[in-house]
Amino acid sequence: MKKVWFLLLAVVFATVLVACGNSEDTSSADETNNATNENDVTEEANTEIDKLSVGFVPSRDPEEIITATEPLKALLQEELAGLGFDVGEVDITVGTNYEAVGEALSAGTTDIGLIPGGTYVLYDDGAEVLLTSTRAGLSIDSEDPADWNDNKPTEPTEEQVTYYRSLIIAGPSAKGQELAEKVNNGEELTFEDLNSASWAVMTSSSSAGYIYPTLWLQDNYGQKITDLDNLVQVDSYGSAFARLAAEQVDILVSYADARRDNEEAWQGEFERKNSIWDETNVVGVTAGIYNDTISASKNSEKMTDELKAAVQQAFINIAETDEGKEVISIYSHEGYQEAQDSDYDKERDAQVILQEAN
Repeated sequence: MKKVWFLLLAVVFATVLVACGNSEDTSSADETNNATNENDVTEEANTEIDKLSVGFVPSRDPEEIITATEPLKALLQEELAGLGFDVGEVDITVGTNYEAVGEALSAGTTDIGLIPGGTYVLYDDGAEVLLTSTRAGLSIDSEDPADWNDNKPTEPTEEQVTYYRSLIIAGPSAKGQELAEKVNNGEELTFEDLNSASWAVMTSSSSAGYIYPTLWLQDNYGQKITDLDNLVQVDSYGSAFARLAAEQVDILVSYADARRDNEEAWQGEFERKNSIWDETNVVGVTAGIYNDTISASKNSEKMTDELKAAVQQAFINIAETDEGKEVISIYSHEGYQEAQDSDYDKERDAQVILQEAN
């Protein structure tokens, strides 16, 4: 009996030891699991940026751009916060001209710039392209100016494109109408015809307002834009259309859908009796121009590789929202896609030809 009781006590004792061991193991495992779970839910803090400066070129009236892009500040802050960057302030400015924005990017005083391809390649030593804009194509995409006149007004299409054209547009002045009539009658304009008109052009870094019209003149007439006798340099396309409406100039050069943007102003602010489509005609069409860029300063200490990637994604996301679409429509942008420097090699060729022409 003693042996039996001894064996029973031994079994009970062993069972207690095992139970205690299992309890300790379970407790230890629970502590480990809890620690692991706490590490899993710990998130890395966002990087804080005190201010991000965004520069726009004055392709529209500066006050109009400032008003239209005001919502971009909050949109950009919200998107960047979700991508790891808390931005205290987004400062939006409009340059006095295209060169001013390029110079600000090069100097690092502006962090991000919305600039045309022509401006980008002039300042690519201090700027890095992040995105190119996409926009709706137009119902007319012909190199024959008469096609634009026979089928006006132009309308947007659902197709997204990465290029646009510059148009040489004759206005309601007697000379403008004379040149338009020749084109619509199937006659070829001579350089003497064009030189007898007064032209409104943008600064020399504007793709649609200077560079590609220069290439058009060189390709068709062996001349450059500075060979024209009557040039008026304007600071925005709005100013160019105001001068055309007032018959202060006979011809202007602009991006292909600029008449759509100035349709209301033509009979409103510019006080013309008839529509812009009735009183203007295309007399020349340039080759395709690669769309505007969103570029980052190479000399801004804020613009790290991580922030550049976040800015890329932020603008892509913004362009997919209704509010964002409304904001970027000020530049006729409808979306963005990632860009690379080589996308603008054609612009570099244009710049080389332009420099040689000058």
